[in-house]
Amino acid sequence: MFVLSAFAAGLLFGLGLIVSQMVNPAKVLAFLDVTGSWDPSLAFVMVGAIFASGIGYAVAKSRGAPVIGNKLEIPTRRDFDPRLIGGAAIFGVGWGLVGLCPGPAVTALALGLWQSLTFVVAMLGGMALFAALPSGKSGSSPSREVGV
Repeated sequence: MFVLSAFAAGLLFGLGLIVSQMVNPAKVLAFLDVTGSWDPSLAFVMVGAIFASGIGYAVAKSRGAPVIGNKLEIPTRRDFDPRLIGGAAIFGVGWGLVGLCPGPAVTALALGLWQSLTFVVAMLGGMALFAALPSGKSGSSPSREVGV
């Protein structure tokens, strides 16, 4: 059941990215170009995503247990460390340069664009490099369990 629900959620997410044109780097770059020919339409997509996520989070938190799964884990860390700030900066620069971020890039692979393939290969390389680098912390975020 878990695999089927994960597939359905991923399919719905991917379809949402395609319909909203988040897989179109030109659309994303036009959204990010606030001093030029700005296209604010993706702001509505983001507001909708925040709204839907907020509802889901509130329902999950009030239930105390997930619908599918053993436990509900909610992150408790609220601090900013150099790795978080550096990662966010790298993400933002990459998004601004090419107009893709990980979810839309993986979804765009189905469209057969070489730019998406290049992005995903570079992303996987960066993930491998990150995993190979030593860190002072475990890299996981402490969380508290809610429910059983």
